[in-house]
Amino acid sequence: MNTQELANKLVQFCREGKNLDALNELYSDGVVSKEPKGSHAELVEGKEAVIAKNQQWYNMVEEIHSAVISDPIVTGNFFACTMEMDVTYKQQGRMTMNEVAVYEVKDGKIVADQFFYNM
Repeated sequence: MNTQELANKLVQFCREGKNLDALNELYSDGVVSKEPKGSHAELVEGKEAVIAKNQQWYNMVEEIHSAVISDPIVTGNFFACTMEMDVTYKQQGRMTMNEVAVYEVKDGKIVADQFFYNM
């Protein structure tokens, strides 16, 4: 799968609410995931750890009211998407999240992702 095909597949999974399926199918075993400094998971390495990080986030969520992901912008072996979510957290109430996600692709798999958002 080339970068454009992989980007399109990730967006499709996310739009269908199948984020964990995307991780299982599209991420490399040695993936590196970065979040902003001070977040609950600044740096996570390895597919299983990234899946656990995402599962931890889902466990904090009471309800996802809406989620929108943009079409990907692709250049070389990188692509980026914007994501907007309206979420009610179990401990923090309802809030809107906006982020930019950047992905690196190698050998047909995502080898790195980084998320940019205000905390």
